[in-house]
Amino acid sequence: MDLRSFRPEDRAGVICLWEEDDPNPAPWNKAADILDNKQNYQPGLLFVAEDCGAIVGTVMAGYDGRRGWIYSVVVTPTHRRKGIASKLLALAEQELVSLGCTKLNLQVRDGNEGAVKLYESLGYNVEARVSMGKRLRS
Repeated sequence: MDLRSFRPEDRAGVICLWEEDDPNPAPWNKAADILDNKQNYQPGLLFVAEDCGAIVGTVMAGYDGRRGWIYSVVVTPTHRRKGIASKLLALAEQELVSLGCTKLNLQVRDGNEGAVKLYESLGYNVEARVSMGKRLRS
């Protein structure tokens, strides 16, 4: 298992993994578009897990100079419960700390209790917040 920064040759594997995880995305959540945007902005904050040449996990991070964010924590079902997500998160956290990040946020879809348990086991806490969004373009 190789945990590392994304490389251009990982593109097809990452897109496939994300599309399998969310087979019917909203128009603004298409895997290829997200990946292209990430490669244009903070490309060093996308990490992959590779096993025998296949991309089996990802984590994407962002940093605005004040807070960090975690996105796209995805591990293929055949590789879950092996610590891959935890290791990818640790890698992203390490990189964010090196950039000066002192607070990290993430969001979990309502009802995804498995993800909540994972994040709690890694030291994340549920914070009393109201998450709001506004679509600027579709």
